[in-house]
Order: sequence, then structure tokens, then C-alpha cells
Amino acid sequence: MSSGREKVLSFLVEGGKARAGPPLGPALSSAGLNVGKVIQEINEKTKSYEGLTVPVKIIVDPSTKKYSVEVGIPTTTALLLLAVEAKEPSGDPMHQKIGDLPMEKIVEIALQKKPQLLAKTLKGAVKTILGSARSIGITVDGKDAKEVGSEVDEGKYDALLAKYEEEWGKEED
Repeated sequence: MSSGREKVLSFLVEGGKARAGPPLGPALSSAGLNVGKVIQEINEKTKSYEGLTVPVKIIVDPSTKKYSVEVGIPTTTALLLLAVEAKEPSGDPMHQKIGDLPMEKIVEIALQKKPQLLAKTLKGAVKTILGSARSIGITVDGKDAKEVGSEVDEGKYDALLAKYEEEWGKEED
């Protein structure tokens, strides 16, 4: 489908709950697509992100009306909030915590976010996620995420990170 004249439509949708109303419906309709069919495909592809806002791209070839749906990865903040089952970040993250996560969950989120992170190593990616966790009021293993970041540097989590290194090394884009 790379004829060079594709049209890319980008939207943010709630996982599994895209609707035919604006802005999605009118944009799909003006591109000459079957709105119901595209919405159904978006919902199928995003249902695992239910409750999260997910970036979605619809790539359309205007001459043939063929299209593809590409689902992005929710924001780090959205993934962290989902993990602690919170609706929103803390307004005062240094004094008001919204939840605690095990370090393993931080590593899993780092792996999920790999395509969008600039980190070259799993350790670097984990530290990025720890920074996000701290900024929204999430502790890790019962401690401030900054303290956990220092422990990562000291090697206290090397054994845990080693379990995921192979997965981090896969799928180099």
C-alpha cells in the first residue's frame, strides 16, 4: 500500500471504545471509508488498552480506498496509572502518593515503551520509567522512585534486569 499518495489520519481514541462521532466518523467518511468497519477494526485492535487513550493512525490509499490501522502505545503516564489503578496523577507527587508498584512492573512498562524510548539499554529505559513514576506520585517497592533509580545504578536490580535483557534485545527496529 505504499503508492506514495497515501493519506494518514491520526487520532487519539479510548482503547476498545472508538465511536463514529466526530472527529473520527467525519474524517473516515470524507476519506471514502466504511466508517462502521474501520471503527470495529480500531476497537478490536485497541481493546487490550481499555481505559487508556491510545494513538491510532489510519493510512488510506485514496484511489483504491484500501486502508490499514496502526495502533500506537499509550503514554507512560497512562500505563503507570493503569498499573496502580488510579484515575489521575497526584497533584502533589512528593507528598501525596497514588500507589506503589513492584520493580518488575516498571521493567514490563519499559519493555512496552521500548519503541518510543531513546534509551539504549534496559537499565536506561527503567530509569526513564522510574522518573515518570516519581513525577506522578508512584512509589516502587515501597520507596521513592528516585531512591530506586540510585539502587539501579548501584546494581541492586541487576539480577531482575538480567531476566529481561534478552527480551529488550529483541526486535531492534
